[in-house]
Amino acid sequence: MKEFELKYGCNPNQKPAKIFMEDGSELPIEILSGKPGYINFLDAFNSWQLVKELKKATGLPAAASFKHVSPTSGAVGLPLSDKLKRACFVDDIPELDESPLACAYARARGTDRMCSFGDWVALSDVCDVTTAKLIKREVSDGVIAPGYEPEALEILKTKRKGAYNIVKIDPDYVPMERERKQVFGITFEQGRNNFEINEDLLKNIVTNNKELPKQAVIDLIISLITLKYTQSNSVCYAYGGQAIGVGAGQQSRIHCTRLAGTKADTWFLRQHDKVLNLPFRDDIGRPDRDNVVDGYINQNEEDVCAEGVWRKYFTKQPEPFTKEEQRAYLDTIDGVSLGSDAFFPFDDNIKRAKKSGVKYVAEPGGSIRDDLVIERCNEYGMVLAFTGMRLFHH
Repeated sequence: MKEFELKYGCNPNQKPAKIFMEDGSELPIEILSGKPGYINFLDAFNSWQLVKELKKATGLPAAASFKHVSPTSGAVGLPLSDKLKRACFVDDIPELDESPLACAYARARGTDRMCSFGDWVALSDVCDVTTAKLIKREVSDGVIAPGYEPEALEILKTKRKGAYNIVKIDPDYVPMERERKQVFGITFEQGRNNFEINEDLLKNIVTNNKELPKQAVIDLIISLITLKYTQSNSVCYAYGGQAIGVGAGQQSRIHCTRLAGTKADTWFLRQHDKVLNLPFRDDIGRPDRDNVVDGYINQNEEDVCAEGVWRKYFTKQPEPFTKEEQRAYLDTIDGVSLGSDAFFPFDDNIKRAKKSGVKYVAEPGGSIRDDLVIERCNEYGMVLAFTGMRLFHH
């Protein structure tokens, strides 16, 4: 297949639309089910690069959840704790621990469940049956992987009445060194961002504390690779083998840090006993539970515990999760990693990161206020590595 005609481009009025190889060669994909759209393919090809690089850097199977050309999370195949399984709604899958790929997917899809609603999934390895079972029950637009076990493929083909988008990509495909895009009829050309992110990038530690444990190395690598495929400006909190908060596409870096920090806080708070034991009615589906949990934690537009409201969701009225309780719980969190796609221009980012349990930080360095950032990290006993490499993505 040398080209694939799309229904339309970014929007329904943008016709005609297609994907093709500029040199006239075969596309490195097979479409096994469905008819992916323009944005689907943007998500697919960005997310595939992310999981492929995570696998290469860590040696572990990897998965990513993408929405509108940014990841909600990337994760590697480490086992989940019992509480995390409950928070991710996968505690009913007894064979989960036997599939590292399924663990990676459960982590990625479970990180920011509201933002992952209608996502695109990327898998670094051949999709197995356990992973397919997990994907089947989530609201998702499609999946890209280097292959599918026969039974797994049949499971996925039952989604969306047989219209679920399933893409197989050649794992050995290597793009041309130069890439082009057009804006307003003007062609931009640049070399591909082939910069390899690995442990060597974290050796320039500039703080007094220079102890960087193995898990923190993995988490920082996950954070930085995730940022490489996130719309800039961006920062990423990571913990325990997964990105837990991605702040994407903000013009101000502190806004990235706040946004991603709030997402990371929500991820931790979802594992609190008060949240795990919410008495949901049996007829409340997974997407609605996601919304209610977010409302219960963040106390947004609707007070889900209020009289006249709680009966819509629960079998009995739950106790509110007070801000004081939440702060006390979050104050027990430590060992979180934080990556940034460019330097922190002020130490306010470090102050905000501290509130979410950050202990390890990786950023390029190069600000005229680097000394203030280092000083603040030293005050908190953090480890700060200057990578020397900016990771903007647009």
